Amino acid sequence: MYPFPGSAPVPEEKLKKFRRGVKGELYKLRDVVIRSEAASDLAQKQNARYDLMLPEDAGFLEGDEDEDTCTISQDDIVDAVDITAGAKYFNLTLSQFGPYRLDYSKTGRHLLLGGRRGHVTCLDWQSKQLMCEMNVMETVNDVKWLHSEALFAVAQKKWLYIYDNKGIELHCIRKFNDVLRMQFLPYHFLLATASATGFLQYLDVSVGKEVVAICTKAGRLDVMAHNPHNAIIHLGHSNGTVTLWTPNQREPLVKMLCHQGGVRSVAVDKTGTYMVTSGMDKKLKVYDIRAYRPLQSYFLPAGASCLSLSQRGLLSAATGDIVQVYRDVWGIPVTKPYMAHRAKGSVWGVHFCPFEDVLGVGHGEGFTSMVVPGAGEPNFDGLDANPYRSAKQRQEWEVKALLEKIQPELIGLDPSQLSQVDHSTWEQRHEDRVQVLGFDPLAKEKFTPRLKTKGRSSSGKVEKRKKQVAHEDQRIDKERKEKEKKKAAAAGQKSALDRFRK
Repeated sequence: MYPFPGSAPVPEEKLKKFRRGVKGELYKLRDVVIRSEAASDLAQKQNARYDLMLPEDAGFLEGDEDEDTCTISQDDIVDAVDITAGAKYFNLTLSQFGPYRLDYSKTGRHLLLGGRRGHVTCLDWQSKQLMCEMNVMETVNDVKWLHSEALFAVAQKKWLYIYDNKGIELHCIRKFNDVLRMQFLPYHFLLATASATGFLQYLDVSVGKEVVAICTKAGRLDVMAHNPHNAIIHLGHSNGTVTLWTPNQREPLVKMLCHQGGVRSVAVDKTGTYMVTSGMDKKLKVYDIRAYRPLQSYFLPAGASCLSLSQRGLLSAATGDIVQVYRDVWGIPVTKPYMAHRAKGSVWGVHFCPFEDVLGVGHGEGFTSMVVPGAGEPNFDGLDANPYRSAKQRQEWEVKALLEKIQPELIGLDPSQLSQVDHSTWEQRHEDRVQVLGFDPLAKEKFTPRLKTKGRSSSGKVEKRKKQVAHEDQRIDKERKEKEKKKAAAAGQKSALDRFRK
């Protein structure tokens, strides 16, 4: 005899971890929605049960009694961990073409480096296997992986270039000129670029066409970040404001005054809840994007030039040649860093590696890979980003991702609105139709009585005929409104036959 009938209940905390969005209310598609929600609930419960079988767990660095973790050096960490984890700390001395910008692929296995003086290289950083290395013979402003490790984009001095992982130039896109920063939206296949001329441009890499070019009218755009939750682009400006953009509107959705001086760097966490900014006023601020209000404000003696947020919520802030890592910056006020490291040169870019406890630092003397315990998500979704996938699995994933590509028109501040229905009334639909056509197609011409003989066109007879026609129109309108009321009431009532529907 079993202690409980059916399957074992799943704790609500585990279900909440795998919940995706909220349920919508769609009256006309009730059967379809019920079936899809049932499948979603089943997948949520199965994921919560299989969560017990995941072998990896996140852990943080802990010091001895009265020991600060920020005083523990990278060499001490390497001596204390195993050989595999210790190999993740290494330095690449590339002093000739620095400083360097970097980017990790979505799976976290491949590293892309771009030197200011034209040096571009990509490699499998775990096996240290070089994929390609070249010099483009002009200034490199930024580098960015595209949807897979087979393609990457390089923002060079004049135009935007697309290369494959063998170093072969595939495209030179001259519409995208003077690009300073880039962000890639993986589920939309969009490459967003910010230029020195003040333009925010979107490139659809699946078809190779420019989606939209927006003139922000805010001058040089050299601070850029994107919200992984809703694909909103965040731009920082020299007047201390941060603006939020979508490809659907020519004006910013939100404009926030964050600093008294210019904005130096912006970072957004993966849940789309918190935004961290640093400015010329030497302050580091944490904002709740849902309410657009500041949560914490920290003063850094020299300010922070580069920011990056990890999958587990750790914040890295670079000041000169010092890289500091903070923990729980949006909770209680933080008084000291979680970890600190001095690079060999002035830091130009920092980036956390997905699914690994690694922080990549690009500086004037090359590249440094730091070990930061607790930074990466220990368990990955093999159907979304699998670090161990084969070439065949990557090709199948790419085809499926292209079929499920989200259109740019669906980007908005609140993604949950896509499950809602706009119940527009007949009057609203009619007004929209009149605005599009420029005239009212249902409007009737003014009734003019026909001239009749033998005294039937006297003023009294004419007025009587006008009133009869007006009463007839009123009766028709009244019947139409009553029909609409009955139809709306019937749509909200349950039928006795609903119990036989699956």
